[in-house]
Amino acid sequence: MSIWEIDKLQLFLILVVPGFISIKIYDLIIPGERRDFSKAIVEAIAYSSINFVLLSWLIALINSGGFPANHQVIYAILVVLIMFGFPVLWPILFLKITEWKPIANKIYHPIQKPWDWYFRKGEPCWVIVHLKDGRKIGGKYDENSFASSFPAEEQIYLEEIWRLDKKGAFIEATERSKGMIIFKEEILSLEFFKA
Repeated sequence: MSIWEIDKLQLFLILVVPGFISIKIYDLIIPGERRDFSKAIVEAIAYSSINFVLLSWLIALINSGGFPANHQVIYAILVVLIMFGFPVLWPILFLKITEWKPIANKIYHPIQKPWDWYFRKGEPCWVIVHLKDGRKIGGKYDENSFASSFPAEEQIYLEEIWRLDKKGAFIEATERSKGMIIFKEEILSLEFFKA
């Protein structure tokens, strides 16, 4: 008896792959600790089971009345969607539900740090970085800027650095600057302004 026998391989694919895909997509959109997938097999099976329960109506529909024989192409497409497409959508839908106002106040948000939550939005803005030594750095955070995400330490790359006046107003871009990376150890706080 080998796991590589066709029936066992099919069972493995059906029980693990959809859940594995959902876990992987979740980990890509929600910053978190690196997952040890060797220990996540039970979780993958559970998510695969949820996928099949939620789609049981579709599975029953496409497996009745000679549908597989009469509509082979449509059947194949729907099987691929059940196995691979919907498992991609579930984590995205979950995140949208957690951000929906009637529910958002009643559950913990899956994103653990305000840093990740803010920068995940990808909104262009002006930033004043308050450093621990009392200095302030003004900059533009836009499409060519970057902020790290959990579990990496907080770092920010500002694509443009701007001189600030004594009141903290942006005066002008620093000439020939290609931006700046600022590390967590130096940052006291960040101040954001609409672009």
